[in-house]
Amino acid sequence: MPVKILWYVQSADGPVPWTEDGVWANDLPRLRALAQGIDRAGFYGALLPTGPHEPLALAAALAPLTEHMRFLVALYPGLLSPAKLVDIASVIDNFSGGRLLFNVVNGHDAWLPEYGMFLPHDERYAYSAEYWDAFARRWADPGEGYEGKHIKLAARTFDIPLTYFPEKVQPRVPLWGAGGSPAGVAHAAQVVDSYLAFADLPDRLGGKFREVAGIAAGLGRSLSFGTRFQVIVRDTEEEAWAYAQSLLERTPYAKAVELSAYKAGPGWLDRDQDTDDPRALRCVDALRAGRLPDVQDLVVHPNVWLGPSVFGFDVFGPGAGTWLVGTPAQVAERINEYAAHGTESFILSGWPLLQEALRFGRDVLPLLDVDHGFEVRPYDGSSDAELLAAFPEVDDPSVPGGRRTPAAHR
Repeated sequence: MPVKILWYVQSADGPVPWTEDGVWANDLPRLRALAQGIDRAGFYGALLPTGPHEPLALAAALAPLTEHMRFLVALYPGLLSPAKLVDIASVIDNFSGGRLLFNVVNGHDAWLPEYGMFLPHDERYAYSAEYWDAFARRWADPGEGYEGKHIKLAARTFDIPLTYFPEKVQPRVPLWGAGGSPAGVAHAAQVVDSYLAFADLPDRLGGKFREVAGIAAGLGRSLSFGTRFQVIVRDTEEEAWAYAQSLLERTPYAKAVELSAYKAGPGWLDRDQDTDDPRALRCVDALRAGRLPDVQDLVVHPNVWLGPSVFGFDVFGPGAGTWLVGTPAQVAERINEYAAHGTESFILSGWPLLQEALRFGRDVLPLLDVDHGFEVRPYDGSSDAELLAAFPEVDDPSVPGGRRTPAAHR
């Protein structure tokens, strides 16, 4: 099955960005270089997550510097009127030539009140469905009003002479989004065009996609499906796993426990664990003994690794921070295995972001059957040094002799 390969753009970057000594901040010149590298390497696009660099503003800043890549902008519904979002999105859609996508995010309960959103979890999904319906209707007809339970928009009139509006390129902005709870799955089946789920084993992820597809089909809808991975790609398998080992060694024990609590909850090491998986139990025993698990005890499938990342450290099974580790051929083979189980889009990242994007574009993309909507040109690294000059140098222990490779000034 042809696949779409996306990368990741955010301000926190570096070789080990979940540690204090392995992270740097990406300013505008670095973010520009990152977007240009992603674009030139042939990626379908990149996810711009929620965070201090507001992703709508960031997409507007980066779109004129790129030619093909799409901007998957993460957005919480309700923090901006759907009518105002149409105004902003119309400009980005027009200026980018139709390269805007939305990642529908329905929240982190602890964060949303800071932005004035106090609806409980399940009610937020009902609100979101209404929000995106209002957005779609206003996108199709800028003058149309909307009357719902949560969203009310007056019909729009424009009586200002000589007012011109950006011409929309896309008939609608595609929506990508996740949802794991029953309410989240029902919302996704109703609202999104591409359903996203965190990494899992290939057959289990395929089963989840078939479940959501069945619910969507009951509503007369057909969805595409995608997932999220970190990647370590090296010329040899030994180099790839040596780099994975180095990430473990650079993660302090206290930080590993903190990351593991993202999913398991605070104090989880002091509680009995409901698993009889000997691999997982060895990891738990290691953490209880005050050390990190062995690198191979975190392997749950060929080339699928549960090592620490900025998104967490779940020793029990795949999730937000799971890695694909191996040679270009091995990583491509694993992507094709996931594709055979229904995964059509892969949102990837490696650290540092630009260095690993260029490596993936050079070594792995040519091995994949990609459906990016444009011709992916043969990799041309002539501008790599110029792009990487914005970043400091980092040690790459996967290379014999500890060769230093370009990256960024902190």
